[in-house]
Amino acid sequence: MRFLPAGMSPEKLATIQLEGLRWTVRHACQNSPFYRRLFEKNGIDPEDIRSLEDLQRLPLTDKEDLQAGYPFPLRSAGFDELVRIHASSGTTGKRKVLSYTRNDVEMWADMFARCYELAGLTTSDRVQIAVGYGLWTAGAGFQAGCERFGALAVPVGPANAEMHCELMVDMETTVFCSTASMALLMAEEIDRRRLRSKIKIRKIIMGAERCSDAMRRRIAELMGVEHVHDIYGMTELYGPGTGIDCHFHNGIHYWADYFIFEIIDPRSLEPVAPGNLGELVVTTLRKEGSPLIRYRTHDITRILEGDCGCGAGFPRHDRIMGRTDDMFIYRAVNIYPSQIDHVLSRIDGVGSEYQIHLDHGADGRDMMTVKVERSEQASAAEDQNLARAVSAEIRRKILVRCRVEILDPGSLPRTERKSQRVFDRRNHEN
Repeated sequence: MRFLPAGMSPEKLATIQLEGLRWTVRHACQNSPFYRRLFEKNGIDPEDIRSLEDLQRLPLTDKEDLQAGYPFPLRSAGFDELVRIHASSGTTGKRKVLSYTRNDVEMWADMFARCYELAGLTTSDRVQIAVGYGLWTAGAGFQAGCERFGALAVPVGPANAEMHCELMVDMETTVFCSTASMALLMAEEIDRRRLRSKIKIRKIIMGAERCSDAMRRRIAELMGVEHVHDIYGMTELYGPGTGIDCHFHNGIHYWADYFIFEIIDPRSLEPVAPGNLGELVVTTLRKEGSPLIRYRTHDITRILEGDCGCGAGFPRHDRIMGRTDDMFIYRAVNIYPSQIDHVLSRIDGVGSEYQIHLDHGADGRDMMTVKVERSEQASAAEDQNLARAVSAEIRRKILVRCRVEILDPGSLPRTERKSQRVFDRRNHEN
């Protein structure tokens, strides 16, 4: 069964987007007290939306709007129409809860099935799912999409390594789905147990956190896989499955018949020039339970121009470079962890795992220490030279000085969830 629609030209997608935008604005205004108040406050009449350019007239929304409307923020359907909720943690302690109608759940499964198709899966694949189930969207999304696609789901969740290794071998798993941190943990465990010749994993699909090139290379090498795919999504946008990279791994194809993606400057809130980095803003086009209108994701990326050789016909955005709320200020320089990540990934002898520690020095000045593992191939005798090389490259690329500590491979903690990269002890509240 084919889930990727054929003939998706830019003109056809624009027609679908305009129709979806007009429907979403009317639906939200008619059924959501929040959106009705927001539109009235900003002088918006749904019938004024006549072109895609009119999208810019609509106000931006943000995570605070979800938290302020707890427990059913943005709800635009009756309770008798809702069949499920999912939630993610919120910055003020209240979870961001999203409501789903039956149609929402069905469309999400279809979108996810597209991801499996674009990643080159077949119905003969056996898909081991190592992400969380429950309120979090990941497990439900990966499993429903797998079943809709027609492959065999092995729904393990973030269980211990012993269970995952056993099932990989016994179930002859061919596709492993997890966070990048969990994939690294399992790759190193498989290597430690000498199981590579006994497993049949050929693809890995990773989401929920950013993955460096070095981390990606190490996972692929240790597990012997053909492809490591990035999948995008967040709870507010149904969950994972809103886009994935194809076998060319040159950007994430996103389903522009379900969403409009904009890139804005996070300070001025104005659109950036095509191809430039900025904050991703999303408008849903078919979502019934909790539609999003110009929702600030705080993810940093850019829209990639030009066609992809895979011929999928859907536009692409770059990998997520970081988040606007992940940025930290060090000696008056704005730094994203992804910038450190980018530098480290291009230095021979450096492993895939690192941490950034921020403290006050004895003189009261900010101090940054980058702790990074050396690669398996590097010698401990070269640690001083490697530390100097890392420090010099960070100084050259990011224009700040830092201390560098080289650690043995495997010294930093592994986790089945997202790895913490920045430890800021300059303020107690951090």
